Amino acid sequence: MGTHGDRAVVTEPAPTTPRYGILRLVNRVRVELIDALDRELSAFDISAPQLFVLASVANGEADSASSLCKTISYDPGAMTRMIDRLQQKGLVRRVPHPEDRRAINLELTVAGKALFPQLMAAKERVQARLFRGFSDEDVRRLESLLHRMLANR
Repeated sequence: MGTHGDRAVVTEPAPTTPRYGILRLVNRVRVELIDALDRELSAFDISAPQLFVLASVANGEADSASSLCKTISYDPGAMTRMIDRLQQKGLVRRVPHPEDRRAINLELTVAGKALFPQLMAAKERVQARLFRGFSDEDVRRLESLLHRMLANR
């Protein structure tokens, strides 16, 4: 706020300057989303990051630890431990790469494939709560804006 003579003048932020700290808001939404997912997935003994791994493998977005690290931005050591836990739970398995003896691919087990739809339904319940009061157009617009942000990286 500036002054002009005896009256106060309200100055608006420049159009490219987020008015309410967009990075802070995006982070708060991220934290709440993960916390809400963790609560919803606790019945399955699965965490939100584990769901992200399972979804990436199930959807063909990643088939190895290294590609998962790139897809969901995770440290390689932490990713190895997470895959170990998912393997111990019987949800994923490591299989030799058909063309590279040094590489190991990941795939969902029969149990992982059976559980996956239930996990996705849990994710949908969380998403529905977070988007309560949003129109379909609001959701599409938000998704479009987030995709645009990612394209700018």
